[in-house]
This record gives sequence, C-alpha cells and structure tokens, in this order.
Amino acid sequence: MNNFNKVKNVVLITTISALAGCATVADMAGHDTATLNSDAAKGYNQVVSQASSQGVVDKNSKTAIRVNKVFNRLKPYAIKANTTGTPFDWEMTVIRSPELNAWAMPGGKMAVYTGIVEKLNLTDAEIAAITGHEMTHALEEHSKKDAGQKILTSLAFKIGSAALLYQTGETLSPESMGLLSDLGIDKPFSRGQESKADAGGLRLMAQAGYNPEAGITVWEKMEAINGRSSAVVTLMSTHPNSQQRISKIKALLPEVMPVYEAAIQGKAAK
Repeated sequence: MNNFNKVKNVVLITTISALAGCATVADMAGHDTATLNSDAAKGYNQVVSQASSQGVVDKNSKTAIRVNKVFNRLKPYAIKANTTGTPFDWEMTVIRSPELNAWAMPGGKMAVYTGIVEKLNLTDAEIAAITGHEMTHALEEHSKKDAGQKILTSLAFKIGSAALLYQTGETLSPESMGLLSDLGIDKPFSRGQESKADAGGLRLMAQAGYNPEAGITVWEKMEAINGRSSAVVTLMSTHPNSQQRISKIKALLPEVMPVYEAAIQGKAAK
C-alpha cells in the first residue's frame, strides 16, 4: 500500500468513525447539552427582547391564545419525552409576522409566527403538528448534533485537502469546499432529522389528544401555497418535499392513531 492509499484510508476511517458520534464531538468541543441550552436561552431572550421593542410579540390575539393553548397542552408530553438528562425550560413566543415560520432552540425555547397560522388557516390540530415537530427537533438535540457535524465537516475537509495536496499538489478551492458542505451535512437540519421531527411530532400531538391526521393536511396546505414539489427542489433541499412527507406520515398513522384514540378515551372518562 503506497503512502497516498494510506492517507485515503485514514480519511475514510476518520470520517466514518467521527460521523457516528457527532453529539460526542459537540460535547468535547464545549457544546454539551447544558451549555448549549444556556447559550440558546440567552440568544432567545435577545430575540424576544428585540421583537418586543418592535411591538411584534403577540400575547393577546386569537392566534396567540390558540398557539399558547396548544403549546401548553403538548408541553407535559414533551417534558416526559426528554431523554437528554437535562431538564428543558420550555417557553413559547408568538411573533406577529407574515412569515410562514416556527422554530425551537435547544432547551425548548420556541417561537411561532402568526403568518403560518393565519395564511394557512391552521386548525388547532395542525398547530399541534407544527409545534410537536419543532419540539422534537429540540428533544432530539438536532442543533447539538449539527454543531458536532460542522466540527467534523471542517476536520474532514482539512484531511481531504491534505490528501489531495499530497497526491496532486492541489488543494480544494473554497468554492468546492462550500459545495461539498452544502450538498453534504452542513445544512440547518438534514432530511433525516426533518423526518424524525415529523414522526416525533405526531406522537406528541397524539398523546395530547390531537388527531395525527392533521400532520397530512398541514403539508397539503404548505404544498398548495408554495407549489414546491419538483425533483430539483427535492434534490437540493434538506427538507423532504410535501408529497414525501405526506407519504411518510400516512405510513406512521397506524402506529400513532391508537395513541390518539387512547388519549381521547382518557379525556372522555374524566
């Protein structure tokens, strides 16, 4: 085996081994759960403070009341689903904005924009589907895993560039590194993470007594308003397109519908 083949094997082994433990890498780099949650809380407070100064924190509209009602109904089940070993301080802020958006920071700091509720004319169950989805991103620590992946992406590129330099005398251009990163793992959330968040969100909403079938109608509404379901969009986006999501959600319904039905029966018996 020549020296370059040895380098290639080192690159391959290092990359495969490293990618199997992104959360561990994040811990080693100071992105442990408690620290990440604390940093996120500080950032969240700044976001909310800025939104408040602009008069766009919505506490009293019908939309805000509905979002908070759904959030509070889901929260006990999100608390039970937390396996990180660190309690989350769940918090919801409704922001008055036309943007179709909702998000959750590490540690359970969340926001829903009024645009996504009002433009899509969401039912409470559809709000629960979106809220549960974002809760699952936090519970699965996808931001923490992405922090580890970004560290590993940088390491892999440096190793790969060194191997290329050894063989050809050339290095990877910034453009090539950016493209590889963009098409690889350096994205906000991966397709796999999005699918996992969909599945976790369905379970949370079912436990809270919201019909998981609303997970389908949310994406039907999203597809109708966006009209984005082409193969090119699917290839380049980290988000599965609407039809893919709908198909996966339908496949999960036999698993979560009994949870929903049990929750409804339990509420009726009280």
